[in-house]
Amino acid sequence: MDGEIFYGSAAELERLLDSGELTSQELTEAVIARTKLVDKKLNAFIHFDEEKTMREAIASDRRRKSGRKMSALDGIPIGIKDLIAERGQPMTCGSKILSGYVSPYDATVVERMRESGCVLWGRLNMDEFAMGSSNENSHFGNVANPWDISRVPGGSSGGSAAAVAAGEAILALGSDTGGSVRQPAAFCGIVGLKPSYGAVSRYGLVAFASSLDQVGQFGRTVADVASLFQIISGHDERDSSSYPFEKRDYGAELSNHSRVKRIGIPKECFGDGLDEEIRRAIEAAIDFYGSGGHEIVEVSLPTIEYAIPVYYVIATAEASANLARFDGIRYGYRSAAAQNAIDIYFKTRGEGFGAEVKRRIMLGTYVLSSENFESCYLRAQKVRTMIRGDFMRVFTDVDAMITPVTPSAAFKIGEKIADPMRMYLSDIYTISVNLAGACGLSLPCGFSKTGLPIGMQIIGRPFHEHEILALANEFELAHDFRGMHPDI
Repeated sequence: MDGEIFYGSAAELERLLDSGELTSQELTEAVIARTKLVDKKLNAFIHFDEEKTMREAIASDRRRKSGRKMSALDGIPIGIKDLIAERGQPMTCGSKILSGYVSPYDATVVERMRESGCVLWGRLNMDEFAMGSSNENSHFGNVANPWDISRVPGGSSGGSAAAVAAGEAILALGSDTGGSVRQPAAFCGIVGLKPSYGAVSRYGLVAFASSLDQVGQFGRTVADVASLFQIISGHDERDSSSYPFEKRDYGAELSNHSRVKRIGIPKECFGDGLDEEIRRAIEAAIDFYGSGGHEIVEVSLPTIEYAIPVYYVIATAEASANLARFDGIRYGYRSAAAQNAIDIYFKTRGEGFGAEVKRRIMLGTYVLSSENFESCYLRAQKVRTMIRGDFMRVFTDVDAMITPVTPSAAFKIGEKIADPMRMYLSDIYTISVNLAGACGLSLPCGFSKTGLPIGMQIIGRPFHEHEILALANEFELAHDFRGMHPDI
């Protein structure tokens, strides 16, 4: 392959590994060297264990040499967002309150990657407890966008997106509660998949909002994301929200372009507030599908105008309950100023949580109070049911929908951090997909005049990832965005 191997796709690297032109040890050494070179600018990693990772790479080479290759991703270095448990490695969730905590077990997704021979590479930076849209809320400092280090990479999985875009990892895992895989993928010019709720086990994923969280994947190509989804998806008895759906051969189905698909364009997603450069890029992508024989139809999702308020009621309520366990007694940080048991709880949480996490805990506690439960939380759940109903109604008539991922390209670091409402609007096109439990994918579709990536979102029915992956692959093969890399 041409160029630096750390910018290779997993599929290209697999061919080199199979042919003996490259070893996993050489590939992993290149990725580690790349990380040491550029991460001082990006801050994508919170921690990495170089010796452990090299042992895994050497073990992969031995397997391949003896004809015991375990999967297409055997020997490929994959980064992990720092809220997914990996045995023997720190897990901080980007928070001071978990400083010093080391996971005693593997998340299901990590187990499945180990069983497939993947090389697990580092702990990736994130907004604290996945609460944010810019990766400026981490206790370990903000992450920078590799295309322009004065701009955000998106959040909360900004470390994962930046690492893949900059060649610090070949693939990466993130989590998506309201857009936290798709939005950073769009800002960083890579592919990001948010699977259907229940398609990937959440066992070992530290919960932000349990009814919305889902482990997602980042890669440079659609095929790479499909390969990782193939490995980590599937039913898990340890996760009560895991659904026993029928898995497909996602790689084999990428070339399934023969059937004409009906693609819905939600009119509510192309109104005021959408940057004109984003609009033109998405409309050009829609024209591509139309000229390729797919049927393009306008659809309506009238209730998605309520998605942001509904999301911030439900998500903060669930966060308030989930984060109650961080008390300074069982694990993690404990305030040195505490004088008694009550002090330990209040001072530890006061010192250990950042401003955004405190804001969401307070909002969640408010909406769950006896005075507000019916008027806020219960009502939000009813509207959520209506939003999901709108999606399911539209999906009786179309196979997929196309929307923007974000209202604009990546914004400047510090531009929105002081205005939470402006920041929350960054996820206006992605949140409703989580509320509906559908699958969504972000795919590069252009660049702004200033050279920043633009992404489009393809949304599919629950557990129909194969359809949106095939549509994304069709677009990707006809365009050259996947071959462009940031100059860093």
